[in-house]
Amino acid sequence: MIIHENASLQRLNTFGIQVKARYLVHINSQDELSELTKEPIFTQVPRLILGGGSNILFTKDFDGLVMKVDILGKRVVSETDETVLVDIGAGEVWHSLVLYCIDKDWGGIENLSLIPGTAGAAPIQNIGAYGVEIQKVVEYVDGMDLITGDHRRFTHGECQFGYRESVFKQDLREKFFISSITLRLSKKYHQFDTHYGAIREVLDRNKITHPTIREVSDAVISIRRSKLPDPSVIGNAGSFFKNPTVDRAVAETIRKSYPNIPLYQIDNQNVKIPAGWLIEQCGWKGKQVGRVGVHEQQALVLVNLGGGNGEEIFQLATKIQESVGKKFGVSLMTEVNII
Repeated sequence: MIIHENASLQRLNTFGIQVKARYLVHINSQDELSELTKEPIFTQVPRLILGGGSNILFTKDFDGLVMKVDILGKRVVSETDETVLVDIGAGEVWHSLVLYCIDKDWGGIENLSLIPGTAGAAPIQNIGAYGVEIQKVVEYVDGMDLITGDHRRFTHGECQFGYRESVFKQDLREKFFISSITLRLSKKYHQFDTHYGAIREVLDRNKITHPTIREVSDAVISIRRSKLPDPSVIGNAGSFFKNPTVDRAVAETIRKSYPNIPLYQIDNQNVKIPAGWLIEQCGWKGKQVGRVGVHEQQALVLVNLGGGNGEEIFQLATKIQESVGKKFGVSLMTEVNII
């Protein structure tokens, strides 16, 4: 285990922001993590746990210790004729894991194809796409309490999942290091979520009436690639804002002025409005502000057009929030973590 000083984080965040960490260490095992906790700097400086860097915006250098999660490995814990329990190292690339499971014909995460990031970050954010959230298949989350040094396992209920939320993102933020996650996936009788319009459209266009998990995954990949920029080509962190949930009465008031507003029912009282639609109505889609901007195909995605810094992106995000609030009376919350 090597502790690097004044280390560049540009290649460790998908916005491609050039910032430095006072200290950087790559964690490849729980033993290395235990070893790190005995180092003086572990308690002397602020800490930041970094996965794939796909859900973070650095607005300045980090004057502390960055712990890059690189723990790998996949193993079957147990299985029956119908389900399999799989333990996955927190540093595994999420999309590679999805493809691995599809090759095994294990179902449950095919709708989450092509989401950037690592397996360990998935439950923190409760990642979701096209009608599915990771909480649907999480059995356990294992790791270390960075305050006490104790290893702990969280059951599904203890993870306190919510919309893009979990106990790891709230009460245990930077206090718990996730080393592995355990997912329960289906081996047969796969339950598909294809109600999301775009998936159904792709399947219908390809004349697929009884899709396999691979065909659902391929449809999701096709949709995402058509709308979302590749971080290796243009710096971005995917969806920058959460889709806001509002009271139905608020939504109906907005619909009087905007009859075509897309609404998704949550329950009898609340509906969800696509943040991208709100941003687009405010004229931000495809707009460039200096070295940063809003993606031309998806208004939910902010992009680094080359040489932009985190403060520029943050200021752009703030202006978008202000304009949506002024026009619709709706508050947009960031999905991306801002440092």
